[in-house]
Amino acid sequence: MAKSEPSNKALTSTLFSDLEPRLSEPVLGALEEGGFRFCTPVQAAAIPLLCSYKDVAVDAATGSGKTLAFVVPVVEILRRSSLPPKPHQVMGLIISPTRELSSQIYHVARPFISTLSGVQTLLLVGGVDIKVDMKKIEEEGGNVLIGTPGKIFDIMERIDILDFRNLEILILDEADRLLDMGFQKQLTSIISRLPKLRRTGLFSATQTEAVEELARAGMRNPVRVEVLTEAKLQTTGVQEMASSRTPSGLHIEYLECDADKKSSQLVDFVVKNMSKKMIIYFMTCACVDYWSVVLPKISILKGCSFTSLHGRMKQIAREKALATFTTLESGVFLCTDVAARGLDIPGVDWIVQYDPPQDPNVFIHRVGRTARLGKQGSAIVFLLPKEDAYVDFLRLRRVPLQERKISDDAVDIVPQVRSAAKEDRDVMEKGLKAFVSFIRAYKEHHCSYIFRWKDLDIGKLAMGYGLLQLPSMPDVKLHSLSIDGFTAAEDVDVKAIKYKDKAREKQRQKNLRKREAAAAAAAGEDHPTQQKTNPATGKAGKMARKSTGRQRKAAQTKEDAEELDHEYRLLKKLKRGIIDESEYEKLTGFGGFSDGDASSTEDERNNNPKVKQGSKKSTGGRKNLRRNKVKSRANVGQRRN
Repeated sequence: MAKSEPSNKALTSTLFSDLEPRLSEPVLGALEEGGFRFCTPVQAAAIPLLCSYKDVAVDAATGSGKTLAFVVPVVEILRRSSLPPKPHQVMGLIISPTRELSSQIYHVARPFISTLSGVQTLLLVGGVDIKVDMKKIEEEGGNVLIGTPGKIFDIMERIDILDFRNLEILILDEADRLLDMGFQKQLTSIISRLPKLRRTGLFSATQTEAVEELARAGMRNPVRVEVLTEAKLQTTGVQEMASSRTPSGLHIEYLECDADKKSSQLVDFVVKNMSKKMIIYFMTCACVDYWSVVLPKISILKGCSFTSLHGRMKQIAREKALATFTTLESGVFLCTDVAARGLDIPGVDWIVQYDPPQDPNVFIHRVGRTARLGKQGSAIVFLLPKEDAYVDFLRLRRVPLQERKISDDAVDIVPQVRSAAKEDRDVMEKGLKAFVSFIRAYKEHHCSYIFRWKDLDIGKLAMGYGLLQLPSMPDVKLHSLSIDGFTAAEDVDVKAIKYKDKAREKQRQKNLRKREAAAAAAAGEDHPTQQKTNPATGKAGKMARKSTGRQRKAAQTKEDAEELDHEYRLLKKLKRGIIDESEYEKLTGFGGFSDGDASSTEDERNNNPKVKQGSKKSTGGRKNLRRNKVKSRANVGQRRN
């Protein structure tokens, strides 16, 4: 009987039953039940190699079927063992970077591992009490461990009951992410405890220098498998075929707009794709928290389902959010990069990158949540005008993008966002946290020559976030970042805005009263001549003694030091040309005092209780001394540079 051809373009014409060495009947049966007949390119290449006891390093586009490419060999290698493993004898170890991905691998592997008699599989991830895991291991054992490096390392450190001496196979999934997340120390420790005579599979969508180093350290003569897809590039009206690092059925766009229009363009995009299932990526947990509260309050988004997920959520909440979105036919999933790797969420139509990722390698993993296994999907990334070089950067990395024009009829949502902030202090505070966290994260972009945080239009960005007022940020003031385009909300006392949650508001009022009382007490201490009634005698007496000469001298020294630092900074600005000499003289008072200047300084001294009248004579001398010190410090700084 002639072999039929696969209808899915992402599949090869190779059947699982045709692979050599031949797969066992129980595994072929499990594949058939799961609807898997034909192999993807990565499966056709990697499964025979691992089953032939070769080490493999696989570089394949996301959504290409890598999970089955290592689950099947793990089961086949364990099946060939001469004797069933003892309860605490670990034969297989699969490590992935996140809880969600580990959980997904665990559920994919279960139907196949269940074909092995007497083999116990354990899922070891964070968010679960380690004592519970330890008790389960002691009572039930574990032959195949699937989990995150942190939890597996912790288990290895705490208990000695697990025996790794006969381990057959180690799988490192999303290897580049394992290293990026800072797990290198744990991975090195884990690998050092494993036997050298084992099979190792290293799987990733991106091969970095760190991954290459890991391959050299943990693998023996690995066979490299690289699977690329083809993409159509539109150049000067002619379609050309080129290799791509993204799935063949994926169409990627970019939209360029100003920061103050970005949130309105996002809402317009969601409205026009309300019937679709989409994932929206943000750069920080605080941004996910904020927009997951704000977007449902926008009138034109009523009826749209929103679910959120980020790394600071508790494990139960994370699992519930992921399970909820997985079952939806349409809806919006707001998340950070914790959901960028490996997760197989069915039916995702759109990937929206509201914030480009800090690590450009993550871009490929994000868009890989759609167009999986030959299906069609779309993705879009929002860029600011000064970030347009990112498009060429991605094209050089074989990630083709096409421009999408901004929507001219997008509704301005900023008034609605501000209205929500005025009604609930929680919204206002979440907005401030999201805004500050975004700027801090922006400073950590790997492509800092494209994403230059000092070029951020802070004013427009704050408008796009719907902030009522600009928060006080030292970096913004220090580097004189642009606040043009921001208009503070009128007739709003932000201190008077209340929480909708009555319990939180009650606690806030209580805290305010405490602070006011503490401030009043501190103000009383600042005036040592203030009279207070002695409860024992009923007579008035002074609250505190007059400060000693040593205390006054220490206070003056501190004040001089602070002024010296201030004047040094001004001198640096003068040398850079940021201010001119007249401004410098005015700000420091180093120039000759006119009568008007002298009287003004005298008035300030009289109005400031911390400045003593007896110190007037030495003021000029201290200023000249400071001036010499400042110049000396500036000269030293120039020599160092």
